Amino acid sequence: MNELESIRHKLEQAIGHLEARFLEREELIRVLLLGLMAGENALLIGPPGTAKSQLARALSQLFGSGRWFDYLLTRFTTPDEMFGPVSLQRLKADQYVRQTDGYLPAADFAFLDEIFKANSAILNALLSILNERVFFNGQEKQSVPLLFLIAASNELPEENEQLAALYDRFLIRYEVGYLKQMSSYEKMFQLPDEPLPALLSLRDIETVRRASTDVVIPETLIYMLYQLKTELEAKEFALSDRRWRKIGQVWKTSAALNGRREVNVWDTVYTPHMLWDLPEDYGTLKEIFQKVFQEGLKQETEKELPLRRYDRIAKHWLEEEDALHAFQFKKEVGGRLSKEEQDKARANLEECRLELEDKARELQSKLVQWLQREKDLPGYIRNRNFLLLQTAEYAVKYTHLRIQGERILQSMQGLYRTLFDREIPGVQYDYTL
Repeated sequence: MNELESIRHKLEQAIGHLEARFLEREELIRVLLLGLMAGENALLIGPPGTAKSQLARALSQLFGSGRWFDYLLTRFTTPDEMFGPVSLQRLKADQYVRQTDGYLPAADFAFLDEIFKANSAILNALLSILNERVFFNGQEKQSVPLLFLIAASNELPEENEQLAALYDRFLIRYEVGYLKQMSSYEKMFQLPDEPLPALLSLRDIETVRRASTDVVIPETLIYMLYQLKTELEAKEFALSDRRWRKIGQVWKTSAALNGRREVNVWDTVYTPHMLWDLPEDYGTLKEIFQKVFQEGLKQETEKELPLRRYDRIAKHWLEEEDALHAFQFKKEVGGRLSKEEQDKARANLEECRLELEDKARELQSKLVQWLQREKDLPGYIRNRNFLLLQTAEYAVKYTHLRIQGERILQSMQGLYRTLFDREIPGVQYDYTL
């Protein structure tokens, strides 16, 4: 087992521990762990009492030695409370420097509640910490070790330029609500309360981030990103270039966690939580993403099931159907054609016959293999990305591709039957499966 496989195994254990304590938070747990490994800030929007701070603290406990900082912000919160008191010793030497040990600039993990109630005295320092991981301590530019920051708010910021800049620093956004299922209320009073084990280390985060720098985003996925951008802008949703770049970095982190050096379409599934500005837009944005995702999935499966190629062949001969029919008809009724026209039409008909036979057999074979995979599609999909949840839901997308392939095969068989008055030799496929 290599180092990344070991980290993946520990993350799966960590997910199990967190799910046992935080009910109906399965997707949120995975999104936060992915954001943590990618070094992106996360914002949780939701009412009080939805375990936002408790989940943030639990995540940090999984890393044992990481330094933790949390604070509830109000409009009266002072910089001393967030960044540390001014050093009196340095002040005597005419140096305005804060003692940051034990405060946000020295933390590895942090949770800031009611983030948008921060006043202007705190905002500017927060912006550089969140984006560049830098704290301007007097005249010194202090590097911040912050690995992951989760913020929470009961509501989104009002129209305010400074707060909008702060909001843009949170790539991952998630709306958290109260529990909904009866089974959750049954389990609520029997949740484990022993301390979480320190399964992971700060070094594990460094390993994943280092591995992600070697991951490449293939041209098909770059096109998918641009297509998503275009689709969003058509619906008047706009993201900054910084956010698009960060989305790509999260994809690369997902690929690294799954032991790959290239991003695939399954690394993109949590992208909708990185797109919205208003929670009510999430549903619309998810629909747009799913449309682009399905196209990306089709592109990715082209090597195993090249539907575009088969569809192009079928459409080509369907366009030639009238001309091929005309030749057949004239041949049967003794119509006059020049020798050159007969030779050309005969060659075209023979090419059609050979290609339809060859490609129909090939497509049938691939569809049969695909059906074998469908016996355990959830397992196959989870092997593509261990952070995926509800794999059965995604399995339907593969089924849609298979159905599309079956339609292409049917069109090939129908055309062949029309032109040659028989079935394609060797092609027998059960469409009832």
